[in-house]
Amino acid sequence: MATLEKILIIRFSSIGDIILASPLIRMLRTAYPQAQIDFLVKSEYVELIKHNQHLSSVIELRTTQREELHLLRQRIQKESYTAIFDIHNSLRSRHLRKFSGAKYVRVVKKHALARFLLVNLKKNFYPKNILPVAQRYLATATSFGIDDDGKGLEVFVPDDTVSSTAAMLSKYNLNQHHHIIGIVPSAKHFTKRWLPERFVEFGVKSTSGGQLKLLIFGGKDDVDYCGDIAQMINARVGRTTAESVAGKFSLLETAAAFDHCHVIVTNDTGLMHLAGARQRKVVAIFGSTVREFGFFPYGVENIVIERKGLDCRPCSHIGLQQCPQGHFRCMKDIHVDDVLNAAQSLLDSTPIEKITHNA
Repeated sequence: MATLEKILIIRFSSIGDIILASPLIRMLRTAYPQAQIDFLVKSEYVELIKHNQHLSSVIELRTTQREELHLLRQRIQKESYTAIFDIHNSLRSRHLRKFSGAKYVRVVKKHALARFLLVNLKKNFYPKNILPVAQRYLATATSFGIDDDGKGLEVFVPDDTVSSTAAMLSKYNLNQHHHIIGIVPSAKHFTKRWLPERFVEFGVKSTSGGQLKLLIFGGKDDVDYCGDIAQMINARVGRTTAESVAGKFSLLETAAAFDHCHVIVTNDTGLMHLAGARQRKVVAIFGSTVREFGFFPYGVENIVIERKGLDCRPCSHIGLQQCPQGHFRCMKDIHVDDVLNAAQSLLDSTPIEKITHNA
């Protein structure tokens, strides 16, 4: 088997893809404990990867300007990497790996043709055994003895971030509740969002017993959206049972906050994979996207809820800003009780003592 002394992994974005690369990073480090292993990523996602103990260094792509790409290409050439694993496979990544001088270059198989045919012609040529994206990344290194260790995804959170996040959450008195459910109601694209009124109804029904707390997560752009959902839940219930923390946490702080939740109920988003990286149980709601694309929850107990049998599904592999058919049945046909029963099933199998609420 080849000896890899210097390794570069290229994955510029996005949240989910970078997290899904963590098994590849870990297994390369296991196989080559003395190797230099670097990771090239866009600056806005460095937070997700900079504390990964298996990496030697993180290289940032700050802009897409030609001058920076040229300098990065020169840097890669100067490093004389033994192997480059391009798990992005874009025009920019091809530009950077070209003439790198690396002895081995491995590129992820994206199934681009199968994806195009499924989205546009509704012809499914994906293998019957659907390969998760994390395993597609691992497959780039199989010739070097790399295999899946079954340990799932990981995101490394510094101890001070864990402590500061716990302090921020302490005002919600989470330790007074038997169960905590995290909710991720937003998504970048409209067709990947379950209806907000359904999330409200889910929140009302799930907290009817009185011993359950809801934490609603989102980014800075989701503050109003998540805040409205929390307010409507609380107004319906008649007490403060839902807390919106949207915009209050960084990605790593969100990961630390997920540790306080028994179950995460989420759309098909990057935070779904962040929950998986923290070994949380996941209820994932899929609308316009499908399992064939490989982005379903990986390595954790999960239930995927989707409306099967729709001729128009999938309409996109990343989501759209509106339903092309106008009916939005992929989400409207997913009912509150479907999600409620899934969450309850995962809660019933979660020992309360497994969750630690740090004051």
